[in-house]
Amino acid sequence: MAYMNQTKKQTIAAKVKPILAKYGMKGSLSVRNHSTIVLKLTAGPIDFIGDLVEQRQFGYVNIELNKDEMRKRYELSINPYWYQEHYTGTALAFLSEVIPAMKGADWYDRSDIQTDYFDTAYYYDVNVGSWNKPYTLTK
Repeated sequence: MAYMNQTKKQTIAAKVKPILAKYGMKGSLSVRNHSTIVLKLTAGPIDFIGDLVEQRQFGYVNIELNKDEMRKRYELSINPYWYQEHYTGTALAFLSEVIPAMKGADWYDRSDIQTDYFDTAYYYDVNVGSWNKPYTLTK
């Protein structure tokens, strides 16, 4: 059963904070519903919208036309399982370091979706910005 508490959060924070400092990012860690650790990125020099890979194979709209609008209004929820396919450049390098660091507090995943059996130590989310305050791009 997924379980997250403040002690595990402190263990994860010790690994995540040096990565945030290395990339000049501002962010905070929180625990949601005693099952998920959430990293909310609020500001930094990494352009997550600019490093977003344009997806055309499923008929998505042209992201290039909407990048400025996306920077002003939206938060991004990073998919921790597919970030390698969705990001490039500095964003990919940052996520490749921070997501494994979030698995630091005795994380395991013995889930088997074919038998509808889910057993993981805890869930982890990375959000860029929030619904009421977008991510601030600093350069």
